[in-house]
Amino acid sequence: MASPDSTYDAIIIGAGHNGLVSAAYLAKAGLKVLVLERREIVGGAAATEEVFPGFQVNTGAFDSGLFMPEIVTELKLEQHGLKFMYSPAVVHVVGENSDSLTLWRDEKRSQAEISRLSAADAARFPAYCAWVRQMSKLVREMAVTIPPGVPDLKASELLPWLPTAIRARRLGRKQMMELVRTLPLSAQDFLDQWFENPLLKAALGAAGVSSLTLGPRAPGTALMLLYQAMPPGAQSTHRGEAGFRSSSFMQGGMGRLSEALASAARGRGAEVRCQSAVSEVLTRDGAACGVRLEDGEELYARVILSNADPRHTLFELVGAPNLEIRQVREVRNIRFNGSTARLNLWLSGLPEFPHLDSDRSDGRLNGHILLCPSLDYLEKAYDDAKYGRISAQPFVDLVIPTLLDPSLAPAGAHLLSANIQYAPYHLREGDWDAGRAILLERSLDTLEKFIPGLRKLILGQQLITPLDLEQEYGLTEGCLTHGQMVLDQSFIMRPIAGFGQYRMPLPNLYLCGAGAHPGGGVTGLPGRSAARQVLKDLHR
Repeated sequence: MASPDSTYDAIIIGAGHNGLVSAAYLAKAGLKVLVLERREIVGGAAATEEVFPGFQVNTGAFDSGLFMPEIVTELKLEQHGLKFMYSPAVVHVVGENSDSLTLWRDEKRSQAEISRLSAADAARFPAYCAWVRQMSKLVREMAVTIPPGVPDLKASELLPWLPTAIRARRLGRKQMMELVRTLPLSAQDFLDQWFENPLLKAALGAAGVSSLTLGPRAPGTALMLLYQAMPPGAQSTHRGEAGFRSSSFMQGGMGRLSEALASAARGRGAEVRCQSAVSEVLTRDGAACGVRLEDGEELYARVILSNADPRHTLFELVGAPNLEIRQVREVRNIRFNGSTARLNLWLSGLPEFPHLDSDRSDGRLNGHILLCPSLDYLEKAYDDAKYGRISAQPFVDLVIPTLLDPSLAPAGAHLLSANIQYAPYHLREGDWDAGRAILLERSLDTLEKFIPGLRKLILGQQLITPLDLEQEYGLTEGCLTHGQMVLDQSFIMRPIAGFGQYRMPLPNLYLCGAGAHPGGGVTGLPGRSAARQVLKDLHR
């Protein structure tokens, strides 16, 4: 018989930000909650670590623009030290021949920038932002709502969707049909309908392939454009939010968000244990009843929530023999295909951008800096990945976080953090022992091409490959979003058909991570909605 010290109302596997969100909400509701984390620190792919002496480095996500303000308010995270920061520039795209373009949080300022390249595009930009803002608001409303059960649909599950349906209806038939038409489009086709300048289309379209192993010409990438533009909502204190992409940063690094969530959970009575790896989900009478740790310790709970991806949860922790044959097939068919790597650089000083004046006081470089002259360049970078090759000229989405937050590094030094696409987890030739050196050299060559003189500033470097993401952070196939975020793996189809309400095929087991609706990004929404579903089920 289990001792009282080993029994809980809820055990959460993984202290990534979504797992911590679930823990805080369940503890707030009065449940006895335990969070178990394999690593030494909380945060998972939303962590900040001292990679270089005296530096605080975001080893996972570095943008918090999609984190939902409802969670900040409901959990009172600002009382736990959480502070958002906003760059006046959202995106600065670097082209070839010393060409560049900055899109600002201020729409009129962006218009003025665009007018240098195309008067027609500048004239259309406000209408584009208005349309994206309107449609991404609908996407947001769907993202925060628990999907209805399919195929066992209940009328009561449709009630939360009624306000969204009414707002969609108010758009009018033409606008509603335009949204339905847009979702399966490629980012390229969608943007070609609006603009002519390749640099502007690159600045906007790069978000459509964020963390995806797809190029901008792939169907459905327009959906990711709208997802990345989801507005913060009525409860937000964000000001001047750009209509084309949501973006913000955490003071002290992304890990401060995870730490604030852990503090909020502990403050409500939850227990968070690091260096406690779960090896198995225990079952009794065909239902989940607890977990076994790698050291053999067994812990029991009424419900188990997994912040791991669905394949690891169901195949590694539960075991395929405990699933139906159809479920095994569908879980096996989830496409992960990670192809994003992370490069962190310790710089002795601020790099010089040849197309900019020496005065950086306007904040032009404080947001995302994209090394991507056009969507054609981005598509060619993807072409290599289609055939299992590391991109010869990768797409780089980088930030210099020390411009906005100097506390991340010693005085005078700077950090550069970059997402590198594409570096496919599945290499057709060779392995990642050899692939690491190739990826590093091609990434540095690309940085040097667009930012001449950067190499001589490098004092330290950290490369995190897709294989590292799997082995160190538990991300299957290095997929940051716990499964590619494409139309057939979204909404009620996430993670698999029939299990879109956070409940897993094994009773009493729930999914609370990015593999559940609405998906990846630092939103906190899967964790929040999973906790709501658990509380509803326990109440029944």
